[in-house]
Amino acid sequence: MKIALINENSQAAKNGIILAALKKVVEPMGHTVDNYGMYAADDKAQLTYVQCGILGAILLNSGAADFVVTGCGTGEGAMLAMNSFPGVICGHVEDPVDAYTFAHVNDGNAVAMPFAKGFGWGGELNLEYVFEKLFGFGHGQGYPPERVEPEMRNKRILDEVRAKTLRPLLDGLKDIDQELVKGAVAGERFQELFFAGCRDQAVADYVRSLL
Repeated sequence: MKIALINENSQAAKNGIILAALKKVVEPMGHTVDNYGMYAADDKAQLTYVQCGILGAILLNSGAADFVVTGCGTGEGAMLAMNSFPGVICGHVEDPVDAYTFAHVNDGNAVAMPFAKGFGWGGELNLEYVFEKLFGFGHGQGYPPERVEPEMRNKRILDEVRAKTLRPLLDGLKDIDQELVKGAVAGERFQELFFAGCRDQAVADYVRSLL
C-alpha cells in the first residue's frame, strides 16, 4: 500500500514527528510512505485544511496513493474537506480504537487526526499505536464479530449512496476556484511524487494544466 502524508499549515511543524512514527510502523509491514508536506511552517507552498482535502482527493482518485493520512488542529476540518470529494472515505481518528474500528467497520481510505488537540507528552507514541491498528490488521473485515455481516452490508450501501450523490472528481475540481486547486498541488515535492504514481491520465492532464 502506498500511503500519502499531508500536513496543513497550522501543524506543519509536526510533519517530521508524524512521518517518523508512520514510517517506523508501516515500512516493516511492506507499505511505503510519500510525504507531500507541508514540511515546515515556513514552506513556500502553504496548505489549508481545505487544500488538504483537494490534494488528498487528487491522490486517491488518480491512484497516486492508496491511503491518505492527514489532519489539522482538531482533525475535524481536514475530515470534512476530505469527505467533500468522491472516491474518499475519511474517518476522524484520535486513538487506536478509532483506528481499528474505522479500518474494519468503515473500510475507508483516509484518516484525519488531531495534531494539536490532545497532542502532548507521549503524542508520538499515540501516533505509533494508531498506525499499528490502522494498517497492521487488514481492512473491511467487520467488527465486532457478531456484527460482521450487517456492517459489511452497510458499507456497500454507503458506497452506493455516495456514487449517486457525489459528482465526478474533475467536474467538481474544475468548478471551484482554480487558484485554490493550484495551491493544493504547489508543494515542493508534489510533481516528483505525484506523476511517478498517477494512474489516471485525465487527472494527470488536468493537474499539468494547473502547473
